[in-house]
Amino acid sequence: MDLERQFWNASPEELKRGYGTYPEQGGHRCLVCGEFAEFGRVFPIGEHWYDAEAYMKRHIAAAHKSMFEYLLSLDKKWTGLTDVQREVLQLFYEGRSDADTAKTLGSKPATVRYHRFHLREKEKQAKVFLALMALLDERPKANASAGDNDQEEFVPIHRTATTIDERYAMTAEENEKVLKTYFPYGLEGPLKEFPSKEKRKIAVLRHLMTRFERNRIYSEKEVNAVLKDAFSDYVTLRRYMIEYGFMDRKDDGSEYWAKGEAMHG
Repeated sequence: MDLERQFWNASPEELKRGYGTYPEQGGHRCLVCGEFAEFGRVFPIGEHWYDAEAYMKRHIAAAHKSMFEYLLSLDKKWTGLTDVQREVLQLFYEGRSDADTAKTLGSKPATVRYHRFHLREKEKQAKVFLALMALLDERPKANASAGDNDQEEFVPIHRTATTIDERYAMTAEENEKVLKTYFPYGLEGPLKEFPSKEKRKIAVLRHLMTRFERNRIYSEKEVNAVLKDAFSDYVTLRRYMIEYGFMDRKDDGSEYWAKGEAMHG
């Protein structure tokens, strides 16, 4: 199961702690970067050794600071929060009083209290919605028709997508057909052509990202080398990687990384 799918399939409790436990894989995996800690092993941090779960907790803190800040940093299309609400939540997380928060925001304490009230209302709505979706998932077991079990699974959307629209509504079957069409010599082989349709572009780019390592900084020359193996017009591929939020880079183009997965400095 890929990292994006694990992230979106995670429970609220798993998102809160930042890692999932996967008995079939034999360990815990960080939902942010994919770091894996195998059951039964001990891991060194400084002068101390930790079991898999204790190591994963320390990894989250060291590599991602806190899951609160990571989740809050996600685009508003995922959090449903306005910029002001995100700032208010950050200040609340830091333990600021209403008066101090109001001063920082340049507003009145009454306005901050309204934000606090509104955020609690959003929390209630989220709980009800999660319950509804859970009940919907359970329905086929009890009273749904056989046809309802034929619903196709959608390919997970990468967390750093720049715009979410109908282009991303692609089932696993559709995705497989696109890849077979554009990679006729196998998924590790060259790209036949770069598609003109946006939906197909996303499928191709998403697959090409599997050729890059997570948590690694690439030079432009290294990125070009990886993409050139897939397609002669590697410049176009690189441009779309950035445009669609699969990769990011420094302003001077000296460093590239898988967006949302690699640390950069």
